Amino acid sequence: MINSVHHVSLIISDLEKSRVFYQNILGLTVVEDRPDLGFEGLWLKVGEQQIHLLLLDNPDPVHGRPQHGGRDRHVACTVTDFEQLVDRLEQGNVSYTLSRSGRKALFCRDPDGNALEFIGV
Repeated sequence: MINSVHHVSLIISDLEKSRVFYQNILGLTVVEDRPDLGFEGLWLKVGEQQIHLLLLDNPDPVHGRPQHGGRDRHVACTVTDFEQLVDRLEQGNVSYTLSRSGRKALFCRDPDGNALEFIGV
């Protein structure tokens, strides 16, 4: 009955900071045909799925989250060029931690503290 995840939504506070992070640093493509939802945001293509960034007041605390994103709620994506992602994060001065499991994976946070996991395949 349920066969895939269509999208995940993350709350953001600054549309342009998020655009720079997701589009310029991570290299995701913006989906231009976003409907008018009554608030601003971005839809980003991730393979056949999407990440929806919602420019809304955040009801969740940003401070006090675990330093390592693997111990926080997070979105996990696969990457085909793990080393290129590491280079892009380092060039963008985005801190990250490697997976504590020894897998080829890392965790970072977007400008609003949302945790992201990237798994090399």
